[in-house]
Amino acid sequence: MTDLLSFASLSDPQIHPDGTRVVFVVSRMNFDEDRYDKEIWLWDGLSVRRFTHGPADTRPRWSPDGERLAFLRSSGNEGDKAQVAVMPNGGGEASIRTAFALGATEAEWSPDGASLAAAGTEWLGDWAELDDDARKRRPRRIGGAGYRFDNQGWRHDRRRNVYFLDPDAGDPTALTSGDVLDAGVVWRPDGGAVAFMSARHERAHFDSGSQAWEVGISGGDPRPLVDVGQWDSVSYRPDGVPHVIGMPELWSYPGVHALYRIQDDGLVRLAADLDRSFAPPSPAVTPGGLQWLEDGSCRCVVDDRAINRVIEVRPDGSWHEIAGGPRMVTGMTTRPDGSAMALTATGVADPGELHWWEGGEERTLTAINADFRSSAAITAPEHFVVERDDIDLDVWVFLPEGDDAVPVLLNIHGGPATQYGWGWFDEFQEYAAAGFCVVACNPRGSSGRGTEFVRTPVGRWGEDRPPDLEDVLAALDAALERFPRLDPDRLGIMGGSYGGFMTARIIAVDHRFKSAVPERGLYSFTSFAGTSDIGFRFPRMYLGEWAYDDWATLWAASPLSRAHLITTPSLIIHSENDFRCPVEQGEQLFAVLIDNGIEAEMLRFPDSSHELSRSGKPKYRRERFDAIVDWHRRHLDVTT
Repeated sequence: MTDLLSFASLSDPQIHPDGTRVVFVVSRMNFDEDRYDKEIWLWDGLSVRRFTHGPADTRPRWSPDGERLAFLRSSGNEGDKAQVAVMPNGGGEASIRTAFALGATEAEWSPDGASLAAAGTEWLGDWAELDDDARKRRPRRIGGAGYRFDNQGWRHDRRRNVYFLDPDAGDPTALTSGDVLDAGVVWRPDGGAVAFMSARHERAHFDSGSQAWEVGISGGDPRPLVDVGQWDSVSYRPDGVPHVIGMPELWSYPGVHALYRIQDDGLVRLAADLDRSFAPPSPAVTPGGLQWLEDGSCRCVVDDRAINRVIEVRPDGSWHEIAGGPRMVTGMTTRPDGSAMALTATGVADPGELHWWEGGEERTLTAINADFRSSAAITAPEHFVVERDDIDLDVWVFLPEGDDAVPVLLNIHGGPATQYGWGWFDEFQEYAAAGFCVVACNPRGSSGRGTEFVRTPVGRWGEDRPPDLEDVLAALDAALERFPRLDPDRLGIMGGSYGGFMTARIIAVDHRFKSAVPERGLYSFTSFAGTSDIGFRFPRMYLGEWAYDDWATLWAASPLSRAHLITTPSLIIHSENDFRCPVEQGEQLFAVLIDNGIEAEMLRFPDSSHELSRSGKPKYRRERFDAIVDWHRRHLDVTT
């Protein structure tokens, strides 16, 4: 049987200006080196081949004349940072064009192809004068919020600004300055300015606010294009009119990231009747944002009820679907005339390939995962809908082959404003291959179903049985009734982040579960509010108005307030460098369980973040799977 972690992930397709060739990124887990190997591949119109050999090449961008390719390159060694590289369109040796101390995160060609705009990160102040050993031992003197962020590490000691770069010679020239973290660089079509996203307001990092800014290529102070809001990205229509994706209201999250045109008299929402997000939270879409057509229309990937689909929005705000189906589109690029697109997409039993859409017809260009699909033990799920409170909820059941009764693992996704769906998810395949039936659902609070659906849990977590908790249990009960092979006496439950939070909430009120794995969860709002990288804002977003002395509200919403009721044997998994849900959250839950005599263990992963299960070191990802499967097997009487 093929290792279920040996699949390749495809992303970031980019159509060449000739409208035929496509480059894209292929990423695989390398267990020997304990890293991810990332290469740029090329579809040349007839066949596919490696275009670069990595081991860490990402974010390819063709020059407007198609003669050169800019991308980010790193050695792949731990600690080495990516820099901007440029190479001829026919392949050959790449020239490294930057030497940012902490690397480059993006580079975009100017409309005339004569220059690049890049985002580069440098040490701040006297941190730049220290060597690595001195930085490690130096005490950190913190003066404000936002000093660290999950999966990024410390941020108070660095800045990321926008730079102007000659692709042939010379050092980059800074277009922006300040102790900020600029990102999302795009060129204005006339080449006279670039726009970018940045949080430069007074309360930055206390909230989730940001703004779209514009700066001329000759320098000067950036000017804001919008007021502070929950903004995701900025781009320009071919005639230079700027557009943004996000939410104008600063405290409107959880909500839907909509599309707006920026006009002199304010913002105009386009596709206003489409209550769906133009910035799907999961899986990530690369490239994200808008892809513009010559006639002023744009295309974008939106999340829509367990599917990421491509839609087209006209200048008048009307819209229609271009490419959908039961799958997750993870990347999209289009010809300027709209006649063709290149897509990366995954299916619920398929880790994905590169696809070509033209004139409404679609074909698959690559077979990179063909061997994996033919040799791996892949389980296709059955989907059904359960109704609760006059709301229909999507449920998937991954049932292993055979006739025998099987133990059940109820899986709860993170967020909560994300979703399970019709895309590839390696975790479900691992558990099904190990002999478990996986039940997964999208309770209220998930994304993909509009504003009212995603906001249902707001202000409700202080209840003993909030609506999202009841939705998850309703999905399980419906699955048990629908599939006779599911053994109701061998039930396990698990989830990460919000899934860990809800796992701990459920096992405090429902004692039929024989095994639980709460992972990287929020268990105590009282400490989370002061230790998490989003602790200043997440409680307000989901609990409503609160104050630091409002212990009653914080405690009532905390799984820890009910943890003394838990009787289920629990494996608590946490990463020691998790800044989203700090490891003290897991420690507190573990302490309550062992003090009450409940069988519990804590598995801690060093040098890992909140993202371990998705982008952590490959060996840790495998060890995590092994530990989870072993725990559930022991407690659900599974033998192999």
